[in-house]
Amino acid sequence: MSDAITIAVVPQGSTHQYWKHMETGAAKAARDLQGAGVTVDLIWKAPIREGDHEEHKQIVESFVRKGVHGIVLSPFDSQFLIRTVEEAARKNVPTVVIDSELDTPRIVSFVGTDNVKAGAIAADRMAELLHGHGKVYVQRYQKGSASTDARETGFIERVRSTHPNLEIERSAEYAGGTRDSAKRAAEASLGKHIDSFQGVFTPNESSTTGMLMALQGLSHTNKLMFVGFDHSDTLTTALEVGQIQGLVVQNPFLMGELGVKAVVDHLEGRTVSKRMDTGAILVTSDNLHSRTIQALLHPTSA
Repeated sequence: MSDAITIAVVPQGSTHQYWKHMETGAAKAARDLQGAGVTVDLIWKAPIREGDHEEHKQIVESFVRKGVHGIVLSPFDSQFLIRTVEEAARKNVPTVVIDSELDTPRIVSFVGTDNVKAGAIAADRMAELLHGHGKVYVQRYQKGSASTDARETGFIERVRSTHPNLEIERSAEYAGGTRDSAKRAAEASLGKHIDSFQGVFTPNESSTTGMLMALQGLSHTNKLMFVGFDHSDTLTTALEVGQIQGLVVQNPFLMGELGVKAVVDHLEGRTVSKRMDTGAILVTSDNLHSRTIQALLHPTSA
């Protein structure tokens, strides 16, 4: 293609560092492609409020109407945008799904974490911290969220298969899409029963931050073993001071980068793998300042 390729990248949000790193990765892809002689007009647009399904849908539909060449999409859940993406495909606007899966074959590829495996990494860390014995509170994120459902499943299945002396209790309430809603859910669910738990697991950045805030308010940081997901400056600081004992960190930078390149490859007629695993790694206070981890936590588009 000699003309510019217009690609819309539609994440779930824009405020968390996770999405900012994804945007940086997408920008790197556009720069790399420019260097290879392919001009990409990259448009990044997220809903104003993370968790707003209707605005998310409207953004995607608007890009299809405007005639973008392709879409890179991070859906909130596995179902809501199926018809929207399938309609885009019928109009010859291909979609690459990143971060969280969408239950339709009418996509070019899924680029993201093996979330069941990532949940198992968190379970192994929890078992190590608790020496294989204790009761663990698992905070659910949001109904229908494919990525976090898989992490929770991976955590629980690994505990049941490999660490049978750990007891699991899943939260009665969902954390919701913000750290404030996650804080309220943690406070409401844990409540007076917090002393019966020895560990807590949270499956994404907002639920991890909300749990941290709740435990700080309940004066229970440093009393529970805490393994969370994703990272931010707040969470890595908590890791350094011992308020969190492990973070399973994904690679949103690589998701953004590979997602954009996959759309271009598809548009130019090249074969694209149906699934690309961008990996996940356990970050602790012991490896936090290693060169590899710092590069993952603070990626650049250079």
